[in-house]
Amino acid sequence: MPDDRRTLSQHAVVLEQIETLADLAREAILPWFRSPELGAANKTAEGFDPVTQADRAAEQALRAYLQEARPLDGILGEEFGPKASQSGLTWVIDPIDGTRGFLAGTPCWGVLIALADVDGPFLGVIDQPYISERFLGGLGQAWVDGPQGRKALATRTTPNLGDAILFTTFPEIGTTAEQAAFKRVEQNVRLTRYGMDCYAYALLAAGHVDLVIEAGLNPYDIAAPIAVIEAAGGIVTDWHGARVGENGQVIAAANAELHAQALALLRG
Repeated sequence: MPDDRRTLSQHAVVLEQIETLADLAREAILPWFRSPELGAANKTAEGFDPVTQADRAAEQALRAYLQEARPLDGILGEEFGPKASQSGLTWVIDPIDGTRGFLAGTPCWGVLIALADVDGPFLGVIDQPYISERFLGGLGQAWVDGPQGRKALATRTTPNLGDAILFTTFPEIGTTAEQAAFKRVEQNVRLTRYGMDCYAYALLAAGHVDLVIEAGLNPYDIAAPIAVIEAAGGIVTDWHGARVGENGQVIAAANAELHAQALALLRG
């Protein structure tokens, strides 16, 4: 199989298609946001992992479009079963990243859409429908489009961990050992904030924060952020400095210096 990210000749078409997908997700989700008719089912027997009508409606809309426009591509989505790829390309979809926040009426949830080949995601969108803000990265593009117009994405150049802003979604990150590792980094940064889900990765790509460290993620949680952050000049690996994989650990850094400093502390 050839390297699709080099031989994909119709970049303009793919860029248009990923934006169409983001538009379709907005149309499917927004009628449910802060609606009194919104309900949630729990997908796990332990804790609370919600799914709503909006999650399912959005993923169904995206799958229907891809079946028509790109029938040979694979699909990996959060809410429905995977579709095998016949083209070497797979669309990785999280229809609502941050469903707990969506249920609570906060505006920090988002839609994640990525296009990946055997080497991983190379095009991604982090979309926030409610505030009409879209972050796109890959295939020579790196921009955010929102209420302030379109701007280029570029990660920060903060050289020292002591000056860094760190995000993670949950204070109780991962296992006990993972919590201890995260604490070592947290104790050495200027500021730590919690929450935001995928929006924290968008803020890193846009140059507002320096680090996002998380554990327990699935491929659809991180594929789009990887593409967007790398296009903006940042680095995303697991806690061992390797490609993000099945262990669910992620460290996203604005630059190589911060990545190395934080990684050393995570390793203990």
